[in-house]
Amino acid sequence: MRTGIGLAAVLAVAVPSLMPTAAKAEPGVPASTTQWSTETLAPGVQVRTGTIRHADVTHTWTVTVQSPGISRLTGATTWSDVNTRSWADTTAQKLRDAGFQPRVESVRWPDYSDTPHGVMGLRVRVGSFSTQAAAQSAAAAITSAGFRTSVAWTGYDIQQPADRENVHVAVIDPRVFNGTVEGTHDGNVAQRKTTSSVAARLNSLVAVNGGFFVTSDADGVQGTMSGLGAYDGQLESMAAGSRAALILGDGGRHIRVADLTTTVTARVGNSTYRIQGINRVPGLVRDCGRPGASPSDLPWQDVTCRLTDDLVQFTTEFGADLPTGPGLQAVLDASGRVVSVGARGGRVPAGGRVLQGIGGAADWLTANAAPGSRIRVDEVIRDTSGRRVELDGDDSIVSAAPTLVRDGDIDIDAAAEGVVDPRDLSFGYAWANVRQPRTMAGVDRKGRLILATVDGRQTGGSEGFTLYEAAEFMRSLGAVQALNLDGGGSTTMAVRGTLGNNPSDATGERAVGDTVQVLPPHAN
Repeated sequence: MRTGIGLAAVLAVAVPSLMPTAAKAEPGVPASTTQWSTETLAPGVQVRTGTIRHADVTHTWTVTVQSPGISRLTGATTWSDVNTRSWADTTAQKLRDAGFQPRVESVRWPDYSDTPHGVMGLRVRVGSFSTQAAAQSAAAAITSAGFRTSVAWTGYDIQQPADRENVHVAVIDPRVFNGTVEGTHDGNVAQRKTTSSVAARLNSLVAVNGGFFVTSDADGVQGTMSGLGAYDGQLESMAAGSRAALILGDGGRHIRVADLTTTVTARVGNSTYRIQGINRVPGLVRDCGRPGASPSDLPWQDVTCRLTDDLVQFTTEFGADLPTGPGLQAVLDASGRVVSVGARGGRVPAGGRVLQGIGGAADWLTANAAPGSRIRVDEVIRDTSGRRVELDGDDSIVSAAPTLVRDGDIDIDAAAEGVVDPRDLSFGYAWANVRQPRTMAGVDRKGRLILATVDGRQTGGSEGFTLYEAAEFMRSLGAVQALNLDGGGSTTMAVRGTLGNNPSDATGERAVGDTVQVLPPHAN
């Protein structure tokens, strides 16, 4: 991150144990102090815990006046913290006329690789309060005067350093460590479990949460991944467009980060049909990114797109009742022979698969999936260079978005991976540009895996990273490739099966979709 954090983090990787380190800051940035503790869990596996402080920084509660807008993607009404100079000046004058004392603040674009640079827009705020209750009281008065408001903690703004960030960093050296590293859904892709409970069951040394997943019944089956997921060499969910993925080859012996796409095709003789999903509800595509999806076939974070013609494959790892509804399904045995054709529902047979189709896909099944016929399914995973990613039994892939570091440089393709929209400042602003809990993964020049978390959403405690700060932090640790995994309330690191960080959900550790587990040899 800033010079102080970078120096402390590099020392943490290079030195087995650390004394508290005071580091020199860049001009105009308060000096940071970082305290580190280091624990070796096994040869080649270390965990470092640090607290980064800027003692001279003071944050307060404030009231942000929001701007109305229309979602470019869905056409729904939205609200944004940032808008044009004209809007900001007009709003500030209206606030003054109503007896308030507003201030107008400039917000700049982070240095993403595919968005504008310079000023993003302006926001309007009122007051600086020592307590949240005082800010809420002021917000109520401003709302009564006809404005839409939100209460904000300035420690989440990028304009000043955070006063505190609690970080956990695990470094796994595959040249020394004789265990394995794997992505896992713990045997059932249609479930949610806490990272620490899976870690405890697997006797894991270190574990972090993995990729994005469905959290609401309205968006599909909870726990199923909304991006590419592969476990034990089997593709269990498809990519949402071209997005970042952590490839754990040979049980974590060969690790890399790449943007991946998936193509899956069903074939009967000379007739083919494109499969657009694996282990998800036909017609519902969380995070979008599939051809033909509406309102977009590009990735859009936390948006559910729809397909009217959709063919979905279900594997034996889908341990729940199959989705029901209009359409048709074909049940296949282990060899791909069609066992039965009929209404959607039931369960995936042991060792078999199920294809469900709606719209044109149902028509294709009707015409081609006769009982006794064989349906061949071809699966292709490729990176952006066109290189094919082959899966063996000890390979796994966990995906999310966006890429943070590429070839040793910060390279965040935030718009391409669908986490911000330069033409709609209401989309992804808080998700990407405000400090949040984050989980990150990367690889250094020696091929070591770096897993990192930062706690957030904790006023008076840890405030988290923006996406750009996450990239700076990973690069400061020596990562030459890195990606952002699922964050927010999902951010978790477990050490020896015990929760090690402080998740942000008020209810405690969140149950997630997949996880990354560092397993000792006897747990293979």
